[in-house]
Amino acid sequence: MRFVGNIIWFVFGGAVLSLMWLLGAVLFALTIVGLPLSRGAIEMAKLSAFPFGKEVVHVRELDGKGVTAVTALTGTIGFVVNVIWACTFGIGLFVGHLVAGVINCIFIITIPFGLQSFKLAGLSFWPVGRRVVSVEMARIAREHNAQEKFNKIRAKSGGTSVMAAK
Repeated sequence: MRFVGNIIWFVFGGAVLSLMWLLGAVLFALTIVGLPLSRGAIEMAKLSAFPFGKEVVHVRELDGKGVTAVTALTGTIGFVVNVIWACTFGIGLFVGHLVAGVINCIFIITIPFGLQSFKLAGLSFWPVGRRVVSVEMARIAREHNAQEKFNKIRAKSGGTSVMAAK
């Protein structure tokens, strides 16, 4: 079903939306300063082309790094670059995805396409620091992070960790 949904999506608008993301990536890459934004835009172009079976996760969910001086600095730079993106290409892509979502939600059979459009609309403003992964990979990363947080809470309360008990 994912394959069929992705093909239909790509033919009926996904290719155009993906090209809009790639255009933004190329223009920001030319400025050198916008290279972090180019990476985020390319990730979103992949998702815009074939959204079914994919999710977007924050890079910290994948690498498991907590807040350090380096991650705080890159997060601050990412914030500034995301604001620049939102004021330029973000608004146009947001409106494009929003309109596509509303149109797709008119008919019951196209509601899944509308939901994908709304997901992409929300991501149009903040692409830096996000990675496109499969739904399964996103679930595993989130479960792993939740397990680590749970183990830290248990360790603070004097209990044994779930992983240590196994």
